[in-house]
Amino acid sequence: MRTAYYISDGTAITAEVFGHALLTLFPAEFEHVTIPFVETLDMAEQVKQRINDRYKTTGSKPLIFQTFVDDKLRNIINSSDGVCYDFINSFVEPIQRELGIAPVPKTHRTHSIHEKTYDFRIDAVNYALANDDGANVKDYDKADVILVGVSRSGKTPTSLYLALQFGIKAANYPFVEEDMDQLRLPPALQRNKSKLFGLTITPERLSQIREQRKANSRYASLRQCQIELNEVENLYRQQQIPFLNSTHLSIEEISAKILAITGLKRRKI
Repeated sequence: MRTAYYISDGTAITAEVFGHALLTLFPAEFEHVTIPFVETLDMAEQVKQRINDRYKTTGSKPLIFQTFVDDKLRNIINSSDGVCYDFINSFVEPIQRELGIAPVPKTHRTHSIHEKTYDFRIDAVNYALANDDGANVKDYDKADVILVGVSRSGKTPTSLYLALQFGIKAANYPFVEEDMDQLRLPPALQRNKSKLFGLTITPERLSQIREQRKANSRYASLRQCQIELNEVENLYRQQQIPFLNSTHLSIEEISAKILAITGLKRRKI
């Protein structure tokens, strides 16, 4: 198994995102190690030694995905026994040529806080928490999007991801077993119908997820999952609510597809 390091003098989030995206293309297993805030020469030397020790132990050169702004720190890591991939500087020179502007390196700039846009995210996260699971329908008029679906179809994590990453105010409302006999949109949802987005999932996957919560229950039975999903998907079609099957999608993919389908724009963050 090869080791993949994600290293930066900042948060290392950019290195992680790009590195993971690349490595998923290859049918191999990796041990992932993230090392953020390598901000001094001594810290860089320690990380270099750690990389070299891993090479000696495993006999395979670690893959290093790094986003250093500081040249001295970058050079120390590049002199290690790993194979280095520099995401920032690979693009700086061609972009500089195109723009005709010299870069001004500044550590942490990619994830620095800009007051107004940061507030968008904080407000959106607070909104998502306050409007989770149908808890506060009186505030649905303030929502950017309202996710609907059966219990355990991915509404809550998607709402929080939309809030945290995109500054989107996302509420979510569950259709529960008791709703299934005469499933209809409650007044708060009907009034905000243009904001609704449905999530669905395969009965088999839903049953597996529910089993982890309430094992051997009617709630988790495959038959009950099939009944609920059939009713909810029929409602989506009757009410012309756009919806998405989340079975084989990550939270990131679900969120990106929701933005693409609805036309919602991320807050500038």
